[in-house]
Amino acid sequence: MPKDHSRPATAETYKRTDRTKVRVHQRADYSRDTVHGILDEGYVAHVAFVHDDAPVVIPIFYVRDGEGLLIHGSRKTRMFTTLAQGVPLCATVTHLDGLVLARSWFHHSMNYRSVVVHGVAEQVTGEDARMEALRLVMERIAPGRSETSRPPHAQEMKATMVLRIPLEEAVAKVRTGGPNDDEDDLDLPYWAGCVPIEMVHRPPLTSRSMQVDAPVPEAVSALARPA
Repeated sequence: MPKDHSRPATAETYKRTDRTKVRVHQRADYSRDTVHGILDEGYVAHVAFVHDDAPVVIPIFYVRDGEGLLIHGSRKTRMFTTLAQGVPLCATVTHLDGLVLARSWFHHSMNYRSVVVHGVAEQVTGEDARMEALRLVMERIAPGRSETSRPPHAQEMKATMVLRIPLEEAVAKVRTGGPNDDEDDLDLPYWAGCVPIEMVHRPPLTSRSMQVDAPVPEAVSALARPA
């Protein structure tokens, strides 16, 4: 039998399982604060599942709601019809923070923060709960956006499925710092270091289809401001 690497969850950490074991254990972080922080900074999760005996990976917008990830889309799509049946899934979120250039090809790497979640999606039911989930989506795009845009009408709600991916089996993996060159390579005449990478919000561009004189909401303008 395979060795059991499971460890129970605590108030501060997620449980460690065979599926969330990280080979380079120094880069693994089961802290809820770390996992939540990485998820809260992201917009797109890649959700993997099996459909018709073939692997499928779909990128999708998400928002964290407590101990769950909310995703939404057409209830007729392959992704949502499959996940609604309770098939196992794996969701990942990654932030690329830099390119790590070493003296040797072997030790080139990247600095990143990532989260992997294993589980089964649950349908969000009840019109109030579904509407609240979609409101959270709007607020993730820009705080206050739910109040400065039209809410979905009945037909749109009927066409939309909302799923919740529980954060029960989750792990963060993080790499920081410079290259880890071999001791014998340190005196080679090659440059080594890091090239930082950042995601930035640019100033908003007003749609050409605007037919009324509506100012850019403060919350939207604020997205382009430095933190």
